[in-house]
Amino acid sequence: MNQIKTIGIIGAGQMGGGIAQVAAVAGFKALIFDTTSGALGRCQDAHQKRLKREVEKARMTEQAMNAALNHLHYVESLDMLKGVDIVIEAVVEDIKIKRELFAHLARMFPGNQILASNTSSISITEIAAAADQAVKDSGHRVIGMHFFNPVPIMKLVEVIKGIQTAKDTTDRTIELAKALGKTPIPANDRPGFISNRVLMPMINEAFYAWMEGVAEPAHLDEIMKLGCNFPMGPLRLADFIGLDTCAFIMNVLAEGLNNDRYRPCPLLKQLVAAGRLGDKTGRGVFEYPKT
Repeated sequence: MNQIKTIGIIGAGQMGGGIAQVAAVAGFKALIFDTTSGALGRCQDAHQKRLKREVEKARMTEQAMNAALNHLHYVESLDMLKGVDIVIEAVVEDIKIKRELFAHLARMFPGNQILASNTSSISITEIAAAADQAVKDSGHRVIGMHFFNPVPIMKLVEVIKGIQTAKDTTDRTIELAKALGKTPIPANDRPGFISNRVLMPMINEAFYAWMEGVAEPAHLDEIMKLGCNFPMGPLRLADFIGLDTCAFIMNVLAEGLNNDRYRPCPLLKQLVAAGRLGDKTGRGVFEYPKT
């Protein structure tokens, strides 16, 4: 089994930046690439601030912080990822963009490198098919590696194998997740995988309960926190995830399972249409005034 030493991350946003940070802290060389203007600079600033905070809270030594920062490399060309042992994609949840990217990666990496996607709901089999179309029989190297936000804190990684995914690819990905200090749990390639197949319908039902006047949002969340021991209520969690992301995943479930009962609640769709997306816009179900 080939040992992974260098990790390429495509996408320097919240998820990609978090994955890179975890990789660097674990001793891996991490190369981060993003096409969005200013994204790499913001990612680098976030890494410096978060790791410095770890030192201030005595959860990391200054020596360990400096070592982690030295493992992080911010590259402005996709070609600069050549030579990595695994690529982890963490770009926007758009099947067309992911298919085009993985077709390119299959051509760019003709060897035994793992091509992983951090998608939370899009079919790994469909992504792998694009790689196969670009380079015959390259889909066996494609796998889902679904990290959870915030990546440095959350221990779970869903490891999703598509129909084409080879056992060696799955085994190596599981070993990598463990080396990153995570707990990998395998799942088959079904709409929403495991976490979102269960979580998103619950969140959607909370929107229906609100829409139908069962209770106000704060009361709905408080009941679920106190009655079910949830650390965060479903509506607050929806804001944290992003209401647009929740609606997108519900549509993926509805289409993938061919069942309209998974369609996003009309109130959820209305909030998305109004631009109230949650934490990232300062207003969703709840309001988040700037401090």
